[in-house]
Amino acid sequence: MLSPEIYVACLASYNNGLLHGEWISANQDEDEIMAEIEAMLKASPMRDAEEWAIHDYQNFGGIELKEYEDIETIAKLGQALAEHGEAMAAYYKCYDNLENFEDYYLGEYESEQDFVYDYFEQTGQLEAIEKAGLDSFYIDFEKLAHDWFINDFYSAEISYNKVYVFSRH
Repeated sequence: MLSPEIYVACLASYNNGLLHGEWISANQDEDEIMAEIEAMLKASPMRDAEEWAIHDYQNFGGIELKEYEDIETIAKLGQALAEHGEAMAAYYKCYDNLENFEDYYLGEYESEQDFVYDYFEQTGQLEAIEKAGLDSFYIDFEKLAHDWFINDFYSAEISYNKVYVFSRH
């Protein structure tokens, strides 16, 4: 995932028919973003420019930003997205916060069924079934996944054969 950026425009210039603004990396502290905004305003063709707005953004993984989004929120989002990528974007779109991502994120899988199969494998349940003389094909992983994802897990389908899985608890 590319680094998230915002395009901040000088409103004094914009209101006078001039385009003046700058793409600013969101993967930095709030103070650093504000310093870049202030430098952009200082370089404005309009004297005493003070007001600004976010006119565009990119690489936020489908998260929508507002024109006057809080810079602290943008900085936290930018840093989290830079660290965790698309999985963080999927989590944020579902839970609308950045809290507990590392506790709830369980990984990337080909499907919900793949997650359930992997869980059985990782916890030794598949081995126990085989030791009991049964074949794993007796387990309907599709139905298990359906049941598990009703209450206990959430998945975000990103593309064909790619889902991010999160715990709901």
